[in-house]
Amino acid sequence: MQGGEHSAGAVYPQAGTGVRSGARGRGRPRARAPRPCAGGGGTLDSAPVSPVAAVLASTVVAVGAVFQGTVGFGVGTFAAPLLLLIDPRLVPGPLLFTAGVLITLLTRREWRGIRFRDLAWSVPGRVLGTAAAVAFLGVVPEQRLVLAIGLLVLLAVAISVAGPAVPLTPRTFLGAGALSGFFGTLTAVGGPPIALLYQREKGPVVRGTLSAFFVLGVVISLAGLVTARRFGAPQIRLALVLLPGALAGYAVSGRLARILDHRWLRPAILAASFAAGALVVLERLLP
Repeated sequence: MQGGEHSAGAVYPQAGTGVRSGARGRGRPRARAPRPCAGGGGTLDSAPVSPVAAVLASTVVAVGAVFQGTVGFGVGTFAAPLLLLIDPRLVPGPLLFTAGVLITLLTRREWRGIRFRDLAWSVPGRVLGTAAAVAFLGVVPEQRLVLAIGLLVLLAVAISVAGPAVPLTPRTFLGAGALSGFFGTLTAVGGPPIALLYQREKGPVVRGTLSAFFVLGVVISLAGLVTARRFGAPQIRLALVLLPGALAGYAVSGRLARILDHRWLRPAILAASFAAGALVVLERLLP
């Protein structure tokens, strides 16, 4: 699959081109080849996603969109690890952009269940987590980021599996929002930390409030990636590969949300996410 031949350093390279001076004593600068663009976008003239990879990626996002539209989270948790294996350029920026479109539609559909008082604390937490993630992007060597993403996915799943009854207080909303911002900006997997708070709530409240949180959080995370020069036009073009799957999953989830109990889907999301995250880690660790 495309992306398996990329080195880790090709996943989140810096954007931009430049001119550097020649050897000492030469007064004429020489042009430097375009550097890979931010957020896994390749060069500014990046090659398109192969047809096979595009179909696989869109299918993965469609399944994740069904999870998202049924239980309130899951598109990032499910899709991010698999997209890394298909084509690393699709994470995090293109997937975040696609998730933003999907979650905007879900927020419109589930608006009656939104708890706005919760958002007053969780959204500021998302801002803090995003700022921390941007700083992380600036100091961690690029070749380690793929492994870090896989480990963060596994950590996110472990947090969700533990799933203790967390009290719904301003402090917990702030903390969960911060973790969601950190995970979401680095890996597009921002769901589990905030979803933990709502795991015992009714479906409409879960889907409505999480959708509103995520649509704001995606905007914040994308702004952070833009600031770090990790998101731009190349990532938007890559997101077009994922949008058909997201729209298809959205259409299907509307019916499933009425007939399926989220307690059956949540274990499936966690199991698939754990397996996908483990594959990413193993790919980096095995020779």
